[in-house]
Amino acid sequence: MDAVRAVLIDIDGVLTVSWKPLPGAVEALRAVREAGLGVVLVTNTTSRTRASIAKALADAGFPVAAEDVLTAPAATAAHLAERCPGARCALLNSGAVAEDLASAGSVTWVGLDAEDVDVVVLGGAGPEFGYEALDRVFGHLRRGARLVAMHRNAYWRTDAGLQLDAGAFVAGLEAAARVEAEVTGKPSPAFFAAALGHLGVDAREAVMVGDDVESDVLAAQRAGITGVLVRTGKFLPETLQAADGTPDHVVDSFADLPALLAGRRSAH
Repeated sequence: MDAVRAVLIDIDGVLTVSWKPLPGAVEALRAVREAGLGVVLVTNTTSRTRASIAKALADAGFPVAAEDVLTAPAATAAHLAERCPGARCALLNSGAVAEDLASAGSVTWVGLDAEDVDVVVLGGAGPEFGYEALDRVFGHLRRGARLVAMHRNAYWRTDAGLQLDAGAFVAGLEAAARVEAEVTGKPSPAFFAAALGHLGVDAREAVMVGDDVESDVLAAQRAGITGVLVRTGKFLPETLQAADGTPDHVVDSFADLPALLAGRRSAH
């Protein structure tokens, strides 16, 4: 841990649940800042823009500004601008993220009921993911449209408990339409590369803290970043046991991170 210069942090389930701070999280992030470490919040949240995320966190006491937040919608916009210039894109998402998607450049946004769709973009799941909408997506994919998914999260935790997310629908559409989604948020290597570039550090100088062992922690470790799994949020012991690898560190909560970084005690 001596070489650590920056920390990548998931939000949902790590700093907050339903945007309410988890115990000790505000103080821990302040301690990380005071230690002089770079911070970027890397989130697959698709219901809010970077600016609204930063405001919600700042209002809760976290030392965070919009420039500290990297969202899956923002990464999706960059992906579309680079890989799909001039495309007609249809979005299925729960939440208003037009501001973060506006930088997608020359793409044209159309409705799901449009005839000629080149790319279908799936964001976070919600009431909008009904049969009619999903069947329209399926039809576009069968006619040759590309499938871009902001993330593959199967579920997430709110104050009402675990709730289904878009990953289940992504998997179903892939199987039904015989396509493979292009994933732009975590666990995409490009997403972690963008976070490192934002911080100006190498992978070996960074730590990723998350509650999703696969998308947050092991994906970061495959990118050369030290992984720290927290036992909050969507964490389930059986998911850790069934994971494809072993986290570098496991701690009870984000509140334990300053001590881990200081090397004062074991994380296991």
